[in-house]
Amino acid sequence: MKTPPIVDRTEWEAARLRLLDKEKEMTRARDALAAERRRMPWLPIEHPYVFEGPTGPASLLDLFHGRRQLVIYRAFFEPGVFGWPEHPCRGCSMVADQVAHLAHLNARDTTLVFVSRAPQSDIARVRDRMGWTMPWYTLTDGFDADFGVDEWHGTNAFIRDENTVYRTYFVNSRGDEMMGGTWDYLDITALGRQESWEDSPEGYPQTPPYEWWNWHDEYTGAESAAPGWLVQLNGAAGTGITLREEPADCCAHPVK
Repeated sequence: MKTPPIVDRTEWEAARLRLLDKEKEMTRARDALAAERRRMPWLPIEHPYVFEGPTGPASLLDLFHGRRQLVIYRAFFEPGVFGWPEHPCRGCSMVADQVAHLAHLNARDTTLVFVSRAPQSDIARVRDRMGWTMPWYTLTDGFDADFGVDEWHGTNAFIRDENTVYRTYFVNSRGDEMMGGTWDYLDITALGRQESWEDSPEGYPQTPPYEWWNWHDEYTGAESAAPGWLVQLNGAAGTGITLREEPADCCAHPVK
């Protein structure tokens, strides 16, 4: 293998900083795309789609689990797909393996579910074997064809206003490679991360960054920042923790 140049520490750090400038540009471009995504038009869903879940039939509205937003990943687990009946498709299984703890999405009023054409008995067996925890439903009608996921995997995002459901975004192909992390899922939703640094339309729900974060087993459903956490965020004396001050051009919270 032909290696890149071998350099000393000073040259290596200079090269890293040159690359960091480009990485920050990419991060800001990604933030701008997410802001544009939050301004995508909404498509009302009028067809009464039906799925099969662990407790029986479920509507598209049921898949929200009472939350405001829904992300649906179409995984290929069914007869005719390599791996059946022991496994879903290898690529879809890699996506499932990298899904972050769902409590963080749920704390942002967002539900993630997987759907496939496999019966519930097979889905339950594979979820248990692989240690997957996301809700996983069986397709029973033309939902996959109507939403561009009948031949290839893909991720659709929805939002609801009371009982009316809207499609807000769709990504597939290599776009699905980025899925799995909490931030990646939130960035494709209509409401985004719902943090105050984001460029969102007026009136969108937002709270300060960091403050809503919690351990995944301690979310309550009525989130507010714990006083001790706020003390640490503010770097108050006596906590033993002082967070570094973010630079003005920090890519995580861009200056408008």
